[in-house]
Amino acid sequence: MRIILLGAPGSGKGTQGEKLAAHYGIPKISTGDALRAAVKAGTELGRKAKAVMDAGQLVANEIVIGIVEERLGQDDAKKGFILDGFPRNTAQAEVLDAMLIRLGQPGISRAVHLAVADEEIIARLLDRAQKEGREDDKEDVIRHRIKVYNAETHPLLDYYGRQGKVATVDGIGTMEEIFARIVAVA
Repeated sequence: MRIILLGAPGSGKGTQGEKLAAHYGIPKISTGDALRAAVKAGTELGRKAKAVMDAGQLVANEIVIGIVEERLGQDDAKKGFILDGFPRNTAQAEVLDAMLIRLGQPGISRAVHLAVADEEIIARLLDRAQKEGREDDKEDVIRHRIKVYNAETHPLLDYYGRQGKVATVDGIGTMEEIFARIVAVA
């Protein structure tokens, strides 16, 4: 089982990814977590990423792709995985397809899209910002993140849709209700 979780920031990908990983006994791979792990392990790509991150810049595409490939090549990912945060666009999806072939692994089995209305996402993220004291999550910033998602990541629905791999799930309800919906289509 090789699942990609798609959805705007605040749609619940992280939460549902953790539940799915525990349910199926496969790793949830978040690009942010993979970057931090590579930095901590001191791998060559991790050292490159650390230098960029320490300078306050975004990690280049090729470093992110390299770190994802390192992570997917580890033993625990050979029986399956859940990707959260990668691919972010169609070009990365094409790279991922080629990467899985290089690694001798089957392709993506399902792209699960957590559908949540923009206004609900804004309310969730503003609530999370208040509870967690995240002053950087202002409404205009959240709206911009949603706009970027819609422009760059949303086209992945078409990409995986043409392959018959998209399953759209209503992302509104309790964590357990949403989880049950995902399991039913995964």
